Amino acid sequence: MSARVLVVEDDRLLAKVLTDNLTLDGFEVARAGDAHAAVKLAREFVPDLVILDVMLPDRSGFDIFDSLNQDGRTPVIFLTARGQTADKLRGLNLGGDDYITKPFDLQEFLARVHAVLRRARTNIEQVTLGSVSIDFASQTAMKGRLPLHLTHQELTLLRYLAARAGRVVHRSELLRAVWGYPDEPNTRSVDHAVARLRKKIEPDPDEPRYIRTVHGNGYSLTPDSINHVTARKPK
Repeated sequence: MSARVLVVEDDRLLAKVLTDNLTLDGFEVARAGDAHAAVKLAREFVPDLVILDVMLPDRSGFDIFDSLNQDGRTPVIFLTARGQTADKLRGLNLGGDDYITKPFDLQEFLARVHAVLRRARTNIEQVTLGSVSIDFASQTAMKGRLPLHLTHQELTLLRYLAARAGRVVHRSELLRAVWGYPDEPNTRSVDHAVARLRKKIEPDPDEPRYIRTVHGNGYSLTPDSINHVTARKPK
């Protein structure tokens, strides 16, 4: 499945170059030219990674970081012509995953994109849902003291939802990211999979506490706790 990258850059030529190269590298890409469009598009596109220019025409990239970062669930690479140490430290201290100063080499840029996505994908280590605990590193689950069998697809679905905990994840996004459908097919695969998963993890599958349905949109996971792998920020 291809990761989704949102490019927020007001320089049209550079935005096109980045978009074209990311697309050729296998990513699904959307782009915005200002802060207002970026925040709106992020809600609709739901990116796995944001490339965020600091110097935007309406607001600073620093100002909209929280809206795009989703409390650490969406990694952000700052992109700017500024080279001052203070700006770099500000971006990283906000929680940015990397900081690239223009001009830059495209191959190095793509390598950094892949590196940030690798860290993001391995970020969720464990999640607890009541008496159920899931260890994504070992691909195992326990319900109380007993082993709980979850299929590979169920683990993938739970991990994807856990990485976006508290946020509505649309059915179309799950079909692309978990099932690998390039376009939204006419299928109830997501709903059937969630129903089966609820029977395994919910205290009362008819009144789900952890995987909640957002009618007309999708699902939202509200775990009791999430353990993250500690990843070092690039210097």
